[in-house]
Amino acid sequence: MSTDTYKEVKKLSFGSYKDKGSKFISYCYPVYSEEEIKDKIEEIKKKEHAAKHYCYAYILNTDKSLKRTNDDGEPSSTAGKPILGQILSSDLTNILIIVTRYFGGVKLGVGGLINAYRKAAADAISKSVIITKVIQERYEVSFQYIQMNDVMRIVKEYKLDIIDTDFSINCKLIFAVAKSKRNTTLNAFKKNHNLKIQYIKK
Repeated sequence: MSTDTYKEVKKLSFGSYKDKGSKFISYCYPVYSEEEIKDKIEEIKKKEHAAKHYCYAYILNTDKSLKRTNDDGEPSSTAGKPILGQILSSDLTNILIIVTRYFGGVKLGVGGLINAYRKAAADAISKSVIITKVIQERYEVSFQYIQMNDVMRIVKEYKLDIIDTDFSINCKLIFAVAKSKRNTTLNAFKKNHNLKIQYIKK
């Protein structure tokens, strides 16, 4: 897999699993902040208000730098960890999976719980639409109007995504470029005199 790309789920999907009377219902969400995650968890607690447990795992950021799990009263590492394992094995990020459990009266044991939460999470992932996104950085290039052809030639040659333009006397163009193509693209602009370029934080 390219270092420029990452995978997400496109929209909410559902899954389920049953074992010895216990029912596990899973919800798989695309998410982009911990605040959004808190809202989703509260939403499910209201929707599935009769459930015994609300276990979850999530990963955020393109580099998967933020990971969290919660067993919500189940024995340690029997719920959140197997849910996280399914997310990792599918190489996904910006994702939250919540698995609710309705207790069926029979204890499943540690192995049974791990299997149930893993399968419920896997079922939701299998029913989701997975999309691949490209990690991009944004830059602003400043130039004179007479340099327009040079700038647009570079934009076309390197297949840059134009985000915004201002073609007045002092022209500006904001573009997005894949991370791996950043250096060659910036060098192309720098070879043209008086082209000022700066990184723009999203």
